[in-house]
Amino acid sequence: MSGRQGRKAVRLTVSYIILIIMAIGSIYPALWVILGSFRPGKSLYSKTLLPEAFTLDHYRELFTSSSILFGQWYMNTLKIAVSSMIIGVFLTLLTSYAVSRFRFKWRKTALSTVLILGMFPGFMSMIAIYLLLKEWHLLDTHLALIIVYAAGAPLGGTFIAKGFLDTIPRTLDEAAKIDGASNWTIFSRIILPLSRPMLTYMALTQFVGPWVDYIFARLVLRTKENWTLAVGLFDMVSTNQNTNFTTFAAGAVLIAVPITILFIFLQRLLVDGLTSGASKG
Repeated sequence: MSGRQGRKAVRLTVSYIILIIMAIGSIYPALWVILGSFRPGKSLYSKTLLPEAFTLDHYRELFTSSSILFGQWYMNTLKIAVSSMIIGVFLTLLTSYAVSRFRFKWRKTALSTVLILGMFPGFMSMIAIYLLLKEWHLLDTHLALIIVYAAGAPLGGTFIAKGFLDTIPRTLDEAAKIDGASNWTIFSRIILPLSRPMLTYMALTQFVGPWVDYIFARLVLRTKENWTLAVGLFDMVSTNQNTNFTTFAAGAVLIAVPITILFIFLQRLLVDGLTSGASKG
């Protein structure tokens, strides 16, 4: 018994050591960026973690510099992220509700198609999407990003949402149908209120993607006034003439603040939605 307890204590100790190392590896870079945003000068390099002097000049520069349209980029990104989140979550819920509750001829084929398409990286479709947007005269518009982000949401969220909906008893649907409720009434008044954890998970994941995306936004948006935060901030440090790394760090902190707040206050619903959605296939 003592030998078993000793092996258990060793495993526990090793687990804690690994977790501590992972925590340091995750927190230290973020802490360096946060403190760097308060460091005078333009370089993030410093001999010490704590700045010798603290300044808010970099945060002020984000909103006062004529070459940095941070406020406009922030609103552009917020508009794109919120719009694609609402539309994307709605499309994902409709898709998952259909395959969870209804039995139709091509149901398995549809599920297999969604699964296969979700395996391919988005980079493979970029050229095709770019050509389509060009033909539709949607390049350099926020609508193009909203359409693409929202249309891609069901590929990543359908199976998780379906797993959650499968845990909701079908007897609720049957009782509602006996009372004369339509499928839309069942979906909007019964399924949606019971799916709050899953809605929270899908909303957060669908919001974060457009909020931090750079590659596709850079491909579509050409005008500086239409840029998103990721595109605008990268432009600040992408050339030798623009090496404002401390100002870049200040912008990165402001980008992370809303996401961090959302995850802190909604973490319980987020975990419930993820675990419940993964309980059944």
